[in-house]
Amino acid sequence: MPRFKYFYAHIALLFCFGTASAQISSIFNTNRPRSMSQRWELDTLTSAGTFVITPYKPIYILPLRWSSQPNDQPYSGNPSTDYTVDEPQDFNHLEAKFQISFKVKVLQTIFGRYGDLWVAYTQKSHWQVYNASLSRPFRETNYEPEVILNFATNLKMLGFRNRMLGVSFNHQSNGRDMPLSRSWNRIIFHAGFEKDNWQVYVRPWIRLPDDEDDNPDIIKRIGNGDATVIYSMGKSVISFTGSTNFAFNSGFSGYAEASWSYRLFGNLKGYLQVTHGYGETLIDYNNRQTTIGLGVSLVEWL
Repeated sequence: MPRFKYFYAHIALLFCFGTASAQISSIFNTNRPRSMSQRWELDTLTSAGTFVITPYKPIYILPLRWSSQPNDQPYSGNPSTDYTVDEPQDFNHLEAKFQISFKVKVLQTIFGRYGDLWVAYTQKSHWQVYNASLSRPFRETNYEPEVILNFATNLKMLGFRNRMLGVSFNHQSNGRDMPLSRSWNRIIFHAGFEKDNWQVYVRPWIRLPDDEDDNPDIIKRIGNGDATVIYSMGKSVISFTGSTNFAFNSGFSGYAEASWSYRLFGNLKGYLQVTHGYGETLIDYNNRQTTIGLGVSLVEWL
């Protein structure tokens, strides 16, 4: 019976994702890879106007996601006893993971001919769907709203063309009570570059102070910024996101995420994701692990 339960869980996850695919595809118009100009409406030919839902980060579901180190007794760098988890949870190494992400332009050309204001939302969830002993709980969900000010540019740099510069206010939290509450606020600067089938996003950030700090040492674990490199080739899209604290000694740490998608039919793509390091989620900001996930995606970086 347990094997049949796993099978039915897989079918249910894929069915729900597939049912939503037509609606998401029609909203996002994901029929072909997008240039950075198309993705961010950087010129008059690509502008769709305001209050139109468009893709932001990838949208995917991984019915199978394995972790080398499930975080069964999370702890925080905050010394308060309010963050103490007394009893470890019996989490499975295998769970499901999914992400949704979109953005909406609310103002355009706000500084004469320049500057668009966007609001964005990303949600990433980890679901212990195969863990019947714990009633299949959602282990962690991260909510990430943003307000983004973006400017179109056209500068040549190191063989690439800088297509956009901007800044955003970013809030990320897991919406949980003590001792599992985690959140932080950032000012994130970003720059986007492209050349042929390559796109690169660079994002340094400044963490804003917080009186009740859930994770005071998060910067030491994942660093003050990240970079994402995307390459498209035929039906495949390969991406890599990395961050580091640039401590080139025993305190070195960071996070790396690599993904490969392959178009199967329509907008549906097979999706493979591998991660290593700290900070795949907020509750895991100080839990080093290696993960491998397999599933499908609807929206990629391009």
